Amino acid sequence: MTAPEPPRAPRHPTSRTLHGITLTDDYAWLRADNWRAVMRDPGVLDGEIRAYLEAENRHADTFFAPLAALRTQLVAEMRGRIKEDDATVPAPDGPFAYYSRHRDGGQHLLACRKPLPDGPEEILLDGDLEAHGKAYFHLGHWRHSQDHARLAFAADTSGAELYTLRVRDLASGADLADVIGDTTGDMLWSADGQCLYYIHRDAEHRPSLVFRHRLGTDPAEDVLVYEEPDKGFFVSLGHTQSMAFGLIACGDHETSEVYLLDLGRADAVPRRVAARTAGVRYEVEHHPELAGQDSLVILTNADGAEDFKIVTAPVAAPERAGWRDLVPHAPGRMILSHTVFAGHMARLEREAGLPRIVIRALATGAEHAVGFDEEAYALGLHPGFSFNTSEVRFTYASMTTPSEVWSYDMASRARALLKRQEVPSGHDPADYVTRRVFAPTADGETVPVSLLYRKGTPLDGSAPLMLYGYGAYGITIPAGFATSRLSLVDRGFIYAIAHVRGGTDKGWRWYADGKALKKVNTFNDFISAAEHLAAAGLTRPERLVAHGGSAGGMLMGAVANMRPDLFAGIVAEVPFVDVLTTMLDDTLPLTPPEWPEWGNPIADAAAFRRILSYAPVDNVHPAAYPSIFALAGLTDPRVTYWEPAKWVARLRAADTGGRPILLRTNMDAGHGGAAGRFDRLDEVALVYAFALRTVGLAAAGG
Repeated sequence: MTAPEPPRAPRHPTSRTLHGITLTDDYAWLRADNWRAVMRDPGVLDGEIRAYLEAENRHADTFFAPLAALRTQLVAEMRGRIKEDDATVPAPDGPFAYYSRHRDGGQHLLACRKPLPDGPEEILLDGDLEAHGKAYFHLGHWRHSQDHARLAFAADTSGAELYTLRVRDLASGADLADVIGDTTGDMLWSADGQCLYYIHRDAEHRPSLVFRHRLGTDPAEDVLVYEEPDKGFFVSLGHTQSMAFGLIACGDHETSEVYLLDLGRADAVPRRVAARTAGVRYEVEHHPELAGQDSLVILTNADGAEDFKIVTAPVAAPERAGWRDLVPHAPGRMILSHTVFAGHMARLEREAGLPRIVIRALATGAEHAVGFDEEAYALGLHPGFSFNTSEVRFTYASMTTPSEVWSYDMASRARALLKRQEVPSGHDPADYVTRRVFAPTADGETVPVSLLYRKGTPLDGSAPLMLYGYGAYGITIPAGFATSRLSLVDRGFIYAIAHVRGGTDKGWRWYADGKALKKVNTFNDFISAAEHLAAAGLTRPERLVAHGGSAGGMLMGAVANMRPDLFAGIVAEVPFVDVLTTMLDDTLPLTPPEWPEWGNPIADAAAFRRILSYAPVDNVHPAAYPSIFALAGLTDPRVTYWEPAKWVARLRAADTGGRPILLRTNMDAGHGGAAGRFDRLDEVALVYAFALRTVGLAAAGG
């Protein structure tokens, strides 16, 4: 069957010269002039742009049409592994225990509670009902007031991450008249339940304004509590475990600043903990009587603590001059988070690429670690609502072991299994193998690679392999359990995660060595991992499919340009590929905060040339590219739809190999794709069908 002719984007060249270099962009027209309006209403997209994106979607549909039965089967398998009426473990808070669950067949969660000790369920919020009739719906945060009388919740109905905040009276079930638009979805209750703090997105989509809303008043009269003056800083809301203070956290990827809000005061004014200092990050917890003093407990990299330390400071004088070490810095042991309870502190840390939980008795300083046995695993700490408790919860999973929720008594060290993830269609961890191997790099490093495969999979180079990578912002991709991967693994795939530089898998240095001046290390690490897996006999290039999304999509674009011969296929979801153009546009919401990660090419000629040297769109060249599948979201505010569209257009014009190059834009969603839990399976099935087709395990697709 002859493949249909793919769409060819018209060329409308525009040029500009910066730092002595002229850039020509044939496809700049794909960026809608009214992109901000499109975020709110996709229907106002320019007709020529819409026609091109829809033509690309039809072309992708033609490719996938012969794989319809396979996609249906994949969705059925993945859905069969989901417990449709699953629920989280209820978390006690005063007279109630709060949790979320799904109903059979439901796409969206239900927010629920039960009176303790064993009262009947109350459905506080029905996500399926709220989503009815909407093309897109994402329920963001939901928070009950401290008096348990009201529920605040936020929903996004476009995918543009513009959340509308509402308040529900829990006695009557009726929503109050208070409706606040254009928020981030973050919210924080005052102690008396009469006021809500929230973050408003400004005209440039930046989360920069913190307001206080008093229930029953006009939102137009809300009090501006904090305004972030630096376009490079984003703002978020949180609270201490003690619930004494709300936290306004400001920062970029290198620097942070935190303000305290006294939740007991209706007229609270933010009080700064420590002035921002370039390169210094910190996070704040609180204890009212630590060593007899009302104290802050602060996680920070100050004073050269690259992998972070924990210090204390008096609430009355919290600036850095008063910081005193509680848990000193230990190079190579990266402290990820900490939670302070009345008698203990729990911290999550990582050493040698593996996470662990450490408990500290605050009265004596004695510490112990919570131990685990598997070679590669994922761990999460979940403090719950209580401060005066010795119980903390954690989640544990590996690539073979379904997620488990445990209760741990920090005093007695007793642990109890509260829940194990159910796989209704059946799953035996003994049928699978998880391993960690280390890929050597040309500059003497070793890249950890987590592996999952079914027992009996041939390890002679014949097995197909999907290699996932991210490598940015210090984010670590956990070696956890994902039921969807089994649909590949059960068909003979090896699934691998390359823990490349740019994440913090091996400490903060691992992140610093994969950003800005050293960004190319991320790409070289991924290539080294692929080469090592082939050399070790786990796969070979014609059986290797690479996968990444967002900043991991940039990784996909870079390695496609650098080593198109090393991969049979590449999947790039919402890929950040037009890096230089985006970093040159300071009107985009994410550009100024991203400069510490990539460099500022507007002000810095060296950063301009460095980004130009690897930016995927700018480095497309005549080559036999692997099969490529790019996915985008029309209302994506993080990676705008025109980035993958421009990338695919340039690839089509330069490719000499003739393999499929596909673009599929979700015209009703943003960065996260489809919001419904089952709708998302359709997108995963597309990715897996593409991978199976690429390595010859599915019928040809046109």
